[in-house]
Amino acid sequence: MSNYTEISFTSDDGLRLSARDYAAGAQAGAAAGHADAAHLPAHLPVLCLHGLTRNASDFDEFAPRVAALGRRVLALDVRGRGRSARDPDPDNYNPKVYANDVETLLNGLGIERAIFVGTSMGGLITMTLAARNIERVAAAVLNDIGPVISAKGLARIAGYAGNSPRPASWGEAADVVKEINRCAFPDNPDSEWDKWARRAFEPDDDGRLRPRYDPNIAISLRDGKLRPTSLGARKAFRALTGQRPTLLVRGALSDLVETAQADWMRRAAPSMEYVEVPNVGHAPMLTEPPAFDAIARFLARVV
Repeated sequence: MSNYTEISFTSDDGLRLSARDYAAGAQAGAAAGHADAAHLPAHLPVLCLHGLTRNASDFDEFAPRVAALGRRVLALDVRGRGRSARDPDPDNYNPKVYANDVETLLNGLGIERAIFVGTSMGGLITMTLAARNIERVAAAVLNDIGPVISAKGLARIAGYAGNSPRPASWGEAADVVKEINRCAFPDNPDSEWDKWARRAFEPDDDGRLRPRYDPNIAISLRDGKLRPTSLGARKAFRALTGQRPTLLVRGALSDLVETAQADWMRRAAPSMEYVEVPNVGHAPMLTEPPAFDAIARFLARVV
């Protein structure tokens, strides 16, 4: 039995989209013995946004733990991923359209403000929305992303996004996921790769497995439309960090947000909180003790 309710809604341009809704459970958090559980206001939900080729299942361990602290948690399958429909127009795979979808979801649920947790692309969506409508964003956790990113990491992601093979078994799928991600998660056991494979792939009609995303999401990367930095992204970052509590989570092995990019962000936003996750690259799963503990403390201060 799942610990969330699946939400289905329609985007402004008619695409059927999906999200997971985890009910707040303050009593569960208190039972778990977390010191912050009793102090978290329940009225501000948390919205989790995943990375480029990922989906809402990336948060299937993180989201229940946050919900146990007394927060309602939403995790969106961004269009073209997971259970959300694939867009017939690849030009719509961009942060501005994704931000529209986020607002449609929140409007439909009657949510005026939320705390955003954005991993990689999800952080870009968060900054885009903050630049457009800062009132939507009560606070933000940027997971291994910012307005300045490394060309090295971007090239690595472009090398596999949209080019995934079609495994014939879950064992093969686990090998594919391991090959892509072991540089970022050198300590992962085989059981973890199997879990990740089942998040990343799904059975197709021909009996093989296919990625749980539309390969066309990678067109903007291959065409060079996504640059390591831009003036607009920097302005969006400053709009967010200058007006709302922000926490930057960085994997110590990250090749997308290297030390130089993290240092730039910390200088540009001196009030921004920061935590680094040892021996993890792009991007932390946020269940790592340094990451989760920092996020729990951060959430406790957002009212």
